[in-house]
Amino acid sequence: MTELVETTVLGFLAGILAAMFGVGGGIPFVATLTLVVGLSQLHAQATSLAAIVPAAAVGSWRQSRYGNVSWRTAGLVGVCSAGGVAAGTAVAEALAEGALRRLFAALLFLIAGRLVWSALRGDSSTPSDI
Repeated sequence: MTELVETTVLGFLAGILAAMFGVGGGIPFVATLTLVVGLSQLHAQATSLAAIVPAAAVGSWRQSRYGNVSWRTAGLVGVCSAGGVAAGTAVAEALAEGALRRLFAALLFLIAGRLVWSALRGDSSTPSDI
């Protein structure tokens, strides 16, 4: 597949995942941009951040039509995350490619472990309970 086709398919599939699971597209974007498109971890992460903007805008708009968006919470998380992004970018720039990749993999394992644990326990927690 050409890079244009790969990235087009990636964008479409990430949009579906973002809407279904609220992942924002970052996890599938970064994984696919590194494994399929061949970007470095740092470039994939930075590209993912830029690509999430339109996906988040459309997703928020569509979900708000169903009354599913807590705008106050979204605003607070969004404003606070801006500082975190600045700090995280500085750390990511300072780390070696391999270390950054391992940290991303560890994050995925932690998230997966939490989801598996929750499913095995039969948790039906609401987002505010997590």
